[in-house]
Amino acid sequence: MSFELYSAPLLVFLLIRYLRRTLRADHLLPQWDHLFKKSLYIVVLLFILELIFPIKFITAWVWSAALLFMIWLTFTRQEFQLTRTVMVAVLPLILISFFEDFVKIFGEKFQDRVSNYSSSYLYPFAVIWLIAMLIVSHKQKKALDKERKRRAEEAERSRMMAQKKAELEQMVEERTAELTQQKKELQQTIDELHTTQTQLIQSEKMASLGELTAGIAHEIQNPLNFVNNFSEVSVELIDEMQKDLQNGQAEDAQSVAEDIRQNLIKISHHGKRADAIVKGMLQHSRSHSGQKEPTDINALADEYLRLSYHGLRAKDKSFNASMVTDFDHELGKVNVIPQDMGRVILNLFTNAFYSVKMKQNQQKEGYSPLVSVSTKRVNVPSKTGLNGTKHLVEIRVKDNGVGIPKKVLDKIYQPFFTTKPTGEGTGLGLSLSYEIIKAHQGELKVNTKEGEFAEFIILLPA
Repeated sequence: MSFELYSAPLLVFLLIRYLRRTLRADHLLPQWDHLFKKSLYIVVLLFILELIFPIKFITAWVWSAALLFMIWLTFTRQEFQLTRTVMVAVLPLILISFFEDFVKIFGEKFQDRVSNYSSSYLYPFAVIWLIAMLIVSHKQKKALDKERKRRAEEAERSRMMAQKKAELEQMVEERTAELTQQKKELQQTIDELHTTQTQLIQSEKMASLGELTAGIAHEIQNPLNFVNNFSEVSVELIDEMQKDLQNGQAEDAQSVAEDIRQNLIKISHHGKRADAIVKGMLQHSRSHSGQKEPTDINALADEYLRLSYHGLRAKDKSFNASMVTDFDHELGKVNVIPQDMGRVILNLFTNAFYSVKMKQNQQKEGYSPLVSVSTKRVNVPSKTGLNGTKHLVEIRVKDNGVGIPKKVLDKIYQPFFTTKPTGEGTGLGLSLSYEIIKAHQGELKVNTKEGEFAEFIILLPA
């Protein structure tokens, strides 16, 4: 063998270590790692035996076979692909060594000639090839390390992105759950507010109904008092007439009969008056479809003015106020929902009487409560109206009460806003009135001066 004494076993030893380290066999290829460790022990043992015993001829073939086996593994096993460049680098040395060992069979002269040729040509070529391939291998290793580093960075970035994505998804889920819970709570609050609003609206309706009921009771009480009084007087007159007839005083009996007839006429008149009041209230209390119908605004305003006044009088017998009406008798009927419009007018009258009553309580001497209502047709400029004008019906409700403070004037149509003490108002009267007028394509305005007067103006399409 043309290698020096330590060259062949040292090359085998180094290549086995190279394979084990490059392939990271201890982590990735545990079975091969076990085989590599055993091979290293065998190489050391054979090297020691070679030094002690004359078995160089045998061990030379063993080293060659080991080197060729590693070359074979490198090119046949996919997991050994990374080591091919280095193996290709040492391949010429292995082949030259194997060739020189093989020619020993043909004699020493032929061996000497081959050795001289190898030393002059083959070994220099093999060394140059080894150096070139090692340089290529080093560059490939650097490129491979760079690629590994890039892939490791990409993997780390992917891992970080996946982690960040998972964190974001978790945050989104938590936020979604939080928003869902908030939505449920808000929906529950909205439902509760709707329920409360419905109850307050019902309370306002019941308050209006209370005002109507008190007014109706007072209105009916007056004709009933007349009926009762004239009935009692008539009973007494009948007794007197009977005595006159028994005494033969026909002329006196006839005079009494005439008085009884007049009383009966008055009883009938006041009975019809009570009947008309009841029929009017029944008509307004009937359920309706919410459809507009031609309505006598003058009669509606006059009726609810009296009912509102008598409703307050039913609560406080000491209260008195002057009522002034100024109705346009050529107004005609207006197309409105009478029940809704009656509720608006009643609310304005109720507020007006409440205001003058408050001022009367504050200023008892020299003050005369006054509530007035007027109706008329007005024409206002309009781009859409006929001849550039728009025909409207105007209803004005005015009182000389406490007025409305300027600081709250912008809030009076807001739901639940009221200037009345707690328990005396729901804050929905004007709000509902405003919505009803809007639904009629009308306007509800206010003109006021604190401490002097308040005037509400309703404008409706004629």
